[in-house]
Amino acid sequence: MTPGESDAGRRNLTSISPFFIVRDLQASITHYVERFGFTLDFQGPPDDVYYGHVSRDGIGIMLKAITPDVQPRPNHTRHEWARWDAYIYTLDPDTLFTEFQRRGASFVKPLSFIDDGLWGFEVTDTDGYVLAFFRTREE
Repeated sequence: MTPGESDAGRRNLTSISPFFIVRDLQASITHYVERFGFTLDFQGPPDDVYYGHVSRDGIGIMLKAITPDVQPRPNHTRHEWARWDAYIYTLDPDTLFTEFQRRGASFVKPLSFIDDGLWGFEVTDTDGYVLAFFRTREE
């Protein structure tokens, strides 16, 4: 860091998008849009659609159907203690939880405290990937 340069002035990274292998691209896109309130940003290529990108509030998730023999492999299928495939920090998990309930999301864990001061919830998508929506908060 040069003299007078702040940490904020040096930042070069702005987001990250997990990349999930899915069974059925259209079913996955529909789930993210309808159950989680994401927007479809892209799907393609036009002649043989196998890739999509969805986003919400500045975060994105890439979805890709490979071949029938390459199936999704969520973390919890490899080890029960490694259940999260994506951790998404949210400023207001209470409001998001209520919205997801209204949208019919499938919850792995309801709104609660978990893991030393994390307040939030976990949902699963059509392929079994677990997304954790939490923030730090004192009990």
